[in-house]
Amino acid sequence: MATGPVSPSAVPPSEGRSPVARPLLGAFAVTFTAAYAASFASRTSGAFYAVLDKPAWAPPPWLFAPAWGTLYVLMALAAFRVWRATGLTAARGALALYGGQLVLNALWTWLFFVWRDGPWATAEVVVLWSAILATLVAFWRHDRLAGLLLLPYLGWVSFATALTIAVWQRNPTLL
Repeated sequence: MATGPVSPSAVPPSEGRSPVARPLLGAFAVTFTAAYAASFASRTSGAFYAVLDKPAWAPPPWLFAPAWGTLYVLMALAAFRVWRATGLTAARGALALYGGQLVLNALWTWLFFVWRDGPWATAEVVVLWSAILATLVAFWRHDRLAGLLLLPYLGWVSFATALTIAVWQRNPTLL
């Protein structure tokens, strides 16, 4: 009788690792549902963003869609890898963190562009950044590449945090 740890690849899908389709579709469905919620809130953001006083280092408006599209794909792939690496049950905590940060991600767009609430958007983006870091650490524990896939997202939200603060400070009557 073997007494060592069982390789994840030796565990039948029903006992650990899931077949590819379910975690892949699940990760993309959850991630792009959050992306849709954010994009729905930002559908009129172009006009509002255009009138805001922004720092010289603010990116041009056209950059946001491809940047976020790329980040959402990387995020979904990271979630897929975690689910696939250890199975849904073992990854439940890490994936719950992931879901929580997705909600926070979408909420920021509503706070900033729909409700135009600079103080709350600023506080929320700091909480979002913390949630992304916690998710990255949790993902890393399941699958190192999954953790690495979240690094660009953490970097972008670090930049977005600074931009949120700068734009709020420059536009106190609009935000």
